[in-house]
Amino acid sequence: MLKINEPFLERMAVDEKSYPKDGLKEIVLVGRSNVGKSSFINALTNRKKLAYTSSSPGKTRTINFYNIDNMFRIVDLPGYGYAKISMSEREKWKKIIEEYLVKSQNIALICQIIDVRHEPTKLDLMMYDYIQSTGTDYLIIANKLDKLKSSQILKQISIIKKSLINLEKDSLIPFSSQDKRGVKEVLNKFEEII
Repeated sequence: MLKINEPFLERMAVDEKSYPKDGLKEIVLVGRSNVGKSSFINALTNRKKLAYTSSSPGKTRTINFYNIDNMFRIVDLPGYGYAKISMSEREKWKKIIEEYLVKSQNIALICQIIDVRHEPTKLDLMMYDYIQSTGTDYLIIANKLDKLKSSQILKQISIIKKSLINLEKDSLIPFSSQDKRGVKEVLNKFEEII
């Protein structure tokens, strides 16, 4: 299994000129605001405060690059679908996300993080369709597993799988940042990709 030793926040960028240029493979995280992308990063890296977490959605407003032992990068894109910001700010975030996904030459895997407690939203499905259209390897992370009772887990996973048409076998991993369920499986997938 992949071991992460010294991850660090490398830089924040808002435009193509600021993207790292060294050619490291990138694992990109996309998901709605407040879906737990920062907690996901902290759980994978076994660091409590590498990625800033907040109970208020919409805090990630730039692209955050995390250099993982100079082997690869985790790239955290701003969350989509946060309603309590202006339309112009929402459009700006949308542009940042789309521009990055189109222009980066180093994307090896796109991880879409969704909330396991809910059926994927219209925006989740749009992002999933977009990811499918890129032909890039992808992984769906069904996050916040710890918020469900054991008896609810299989039902919720089934609902998500039915919503995501063309979901490849083994491309969905149930995950909990709190109790670290799914960490090993995600790191194994990362190792396979890099």
